[in-house]
Amino acid sequence: MKNLMFAALAFGATAVALGTSMAPSTAILPNSLLSKEAVAATTFLAQTPGQFVTVEQDHATRGTAILTTASGQQYLEFNAAFDTARGPAVEVILYKGATVPVNIAEGDYLTLAPLQSFSGAQRYLIPAGIDINDYQTVGIWCRQFNVTFGYAPI
Repeated sequence: MKNLMFAALAFGATAVALGTSMAPSTAILPNSLLSKEAVAATTFLAQTPGQFVTVEQDHATRGTAILTTASGQQYLEFNAAFDTARGPAVEVILYKGATVPVNIAEGDYLTLAPLQSFSGAQRYLIPAGIDINDYQTVGIWCRQFNVTFGYAPI
């Protein structure tokens, strides 16, 4: 399965580099790469809950975010592998949409807190009264330049 996924990813990267379409109607793929298992595995990799995705390529972001509950309070936690680019006025935001664009509009997000550290494990209290179900993602956002570095589905 690993070889199959690697082949599919390598094919995709080659298609993108050559500027060709990956649409099933125009792509020429071996039947083995079109199996339901391969498609499901690729979809899972692209939508892994909690996994940070870089939005602005000059501001790479990686790691994982999870929601936890302790002593009746909700927290958002980043794992030890969390790392993002440096910048001024970087904040942790909760965003309403499933993906966070490079530039965000007022009303689509809630500032949770200033970013504690550009790398490593960290924990943020979700204030009482905030319905986490109103938000689909957590974003790492630079207020000064209105630039999203990365986001993770929550």
